[in-house]
Order: sequence, then structure tokens, then C-alpha cells
Amino acid sequence: MAVVLVTGASSGFGRLTAQTLARAGHTVIAGMRATTGRNAPAAAECDELAAAENLAISAAELDVQSSSSAEAAVIGIVRRHHRLDVVVHNAGHMVLGPAEAFTPEQLAGVYDVNVLGTQRVNRAALPVMRDQGSGLLLWVGSSSTRGGHPPFLAPYFAAKAAMDALAESYAAELIRFGIDTTIVVPGAFTSGTNHFLHAGRPEDQEREAAYEENYGRLRAEIDQRLAALIPPDADVQSVADEITRVVGLPAGERPFRTHVDPSRDGSEVVSAVADRVRSEFYHRIGIEDLLSPNAAL
Repeated sequence: MAVVLVTGASSGFGRLTAQTLARAGHTVIAGMRATTGRNAPAAAECDELAAAENLAISAAELDVQSSSSAEAAVIGIVRRHHRLDVVVHNAGHMVLGPAEAFTPEQLAGVYDVNVLGTQRVNRAALPVMRDQGSGLLLWVGSSSTRGGHPPFLAPYFAAKAAMDALAESYAAELIRFGIDTTIVVPGAFTSGTNHFLHAGRPEDQEREAAYEENYGRLRAEIDQRLAALIPPDADVQSVADEITRVVGLPAGERPFRTHVDPSRDGSEVVSAVADRVRSEFYHRIGIEDLLSPNAAL
């Protein structure tokens, strides 16, 4: 069983993933901000679940926007468990609105959470994994990076695309250390998470208002239009189940990319082509040993 750190575990995919991994027998550290503040109930829930079901799950203070917080969290994990086997990069933040109405600082903030946050955690965790000669980075991506994504979510989609590109490079740069990479790609689940409920809004309200006449009704209906694509039996638990399945696979046998997309927005088709092209390119330049075993599946 693995020692697993899940970022952004106070709600949504992260919360479900932490609980599902623990119930599968793993030792889980549910990373979240403000464990003594607004997320105190979520942290307490981990303790209650651990006691009620005799599970190895606990909350840890982790703000992915702080390098010192990431480093302190990893130090605490290693001190307590003597290793760190898996990092689940789940922390993220969504925003809704016309791209023009977001200030550059807002875009930077979205990028900071969704992309730089993974870098801070990696820089804390990877020295441990490299010393072990083993580990798994599991990145929770988004079908929006390659699927038929709608407008008015541009900063979030751009950040997720950047994270996906970062994950691909890390995969090649870590394989010789015995560290696996998997990108789990959820579709546009519109219920069971707080993505849309807690989504940020543009600061420039004047520019946002300029879009109201031509796009106001469409913007108000985006989440309903997405929800209409999703089968009624779709459950966000399926994302947590897939992450748990991947974590439980033997090292070197995990998929490089796996989709959980009940809306079938086309991301899986595009990713299959893109991953095959990447694999063929690595072979052409003679670095095919840097490919994950299942890189082009």
C-alpha cells in the first residue's frame, strides 16, 4: 500500500479521491488550506472517517500557492511515514466570464494555483521520490485541454493546458529515476463538485457588461448545456475510482493518460493522436527510453 498526498482535498474530486484511496488500504494525507479555519470541518471529517472505519487518512495543511507550505507538508509526511509514494495533483480553481474582462493579475492567479502549485509541490516531493528510486505523479487534468470546450472559461482552460504540457515533460525527465506519470482526464462534471459553484468572476465588471447583450443568455446557460451532455448515471465518484485503480497498479504498468469523460467531448480521440505523435517523435530522435511504457495507448 502507498503513502499518498492528495492536494486540494477539502472538496470535490480531491475529497472523494482521498476517501476512496484510504478505503482501498492506502495511507492518505489530504492536503488542504486553512485546516484550522474555513476547512476545519473538512479536516475533522478526515479524523472522523479514520476513527469510524479504521482508515489511515489524515488532513495536512497545504497551500499550493506557498513553497514553504508545500515543503513543510512533505517534511511532515516523511517524518511520520518515512516515505512518499504518490502525489495526486488535484488542487485547482475555475473561473467563469469573458476572457477580456479578467485582469492579467487574475489570469496569473489562476495559473498560480493550477500550474505553479504543482511545481511547488513537485519541488518539495521529488527529492524524496528520487532518493527512493520510485514514485508516481498523478495529474488531474481536464478534457478541456483537447476536447470541444465551450467559451467563457478561458483562464481555467489555458491553465489546465499548461499543466498538461508540464506533466508530459516531467514524465520524460523522471522515468530514469523510476518515477511514473499518469494524467487522469475528467470530463465536464457539472454536479458532485464545487467547480461551478465556487468559480471566480472577472474583476473588470465594465468589460464583462459589454458582453451581456450579445452573450448574456448563452453565458447563463453554459453549465446547463454542459449538463445536458452528461448521462444521468454519471457520477464524480468514477474519477476517484479511476485514480485509485491507477495508484494500485504495479509500477511501470500504469497508463500514461486515462479519461473519465461521460460527456464524450472528443478529448480522448485527440489525446490518442497527440500521444502517438509524441511517441513517434521520441523514437525519431532516439530518446524512446524516456517514454512511459503505455505512452501511446
